[in-house]
Amino acid sequence: MQLTAGDHSVRHIRRIVRSLLHEWQLPALAFAVELGVSELVTNVVRHVPDRRCTLVVTRQTAGVRAEVSDGHAPLPRLETEVDQDSERGRGLALLDAVVDKWGVSPGPGGGKTVWFECGTG
Repeated sequence: MQLTAGDHSVRHIRRIVRSLLHEWQLPALAFAVELGVSELVTNVVRHVPDRRCTLVVTRQTAGVRAEVSDGHAPLPRLETEVDQDSERGRGLALLDAVVDKWGVSPGPGGGKTVWFECGTG
């Protein structure tokens, strides 16, 4: 799915992801995958100037892989210390807590792809 992410995009994308997981009979992964995709798309809204991105969610043998690619070169950082009152800086820590693995790969045109995988086993 190619989109220009806006303030209300996350809610709609969560609904699409939930529908995919239901269709694939993987409801046990709904919380982690929805949260992961939400965090990655929110990062696009907050940090990518043109807010354009591509979201790919694929079923794997033992789970799901999701990728969000954009054309903005700066890589996301896992914040190790976040002010307790801050409303930002926890997204990748949340992602790290709920998925099996995640990472960042160079993307086409100088951008990046942030991906994660959740398994059923």
